[in-house]
Amino acid sequence: MMRELSDNIMDIAQNSISAGAALTEVHVKVSHADNLITFVFQDDGCGMSEELVQSVIEPFTTTRKTRKVGLGLPLLKQTAEMTGGTLDIRSTVGVGTTVTATFGLDHIDRPPMGDVAGAWFSLVVMNPEKEFLFTYDYDGQVFTFDTREVRAAVAPIPLNQMEISAWIQECLQSEINELHGGNFT
Repeated sequence: MMRELSDNIMDIAQNSISAGAALTEVHVKVSHADNLITFVFQDDGCGMSEELVQSVIEPFTTTRKTRKVGLGLPLLKQTAEMTGGTLDIRSTVGVGTTVTATFGLDHIDRPPMGDVAGAWFSLVVMNPEKEFLFTYDYDGQVFTFDTREVRAAVAPIPLNQMEISAWIQECLQSEINELHGGNFT
């Protein structure tokens, strides 16, 4: 199991990038009323066949050429199910993939949320040519961060340029902290 849920964000979003996605969306919703945390990952990457969708939730299946072991989705599935949640994968070859994972918010086996802002920041600065849309919904209060908007405002400066990346990091951290008062783990 990954130590924090934010580790899953990095892993699954990196799968989207590896699949050739130009736009990766990561949506996090925390609902105390529903006692759920929901992650939705959407991409416009190469997509997967039905057979591959079924096999990627099995440990040690990977499409990567750099390693032979794939544990991200199986671990995400295991973590979700341990907390009373679910994992759903929808994919169409040539169109993209959507992965939805739910976790019991107050379940004793739920790992801490971790540094969501840090995970998103790392994705942006490590992949400055890619586009990301992040939303964080905390009990109906929503923060949205879209690299396409930032890129349009700072063009032609790359998003991983020091002053821009420092602003991105501060923006993500302060907005997410403001939503939940810095007390959510």
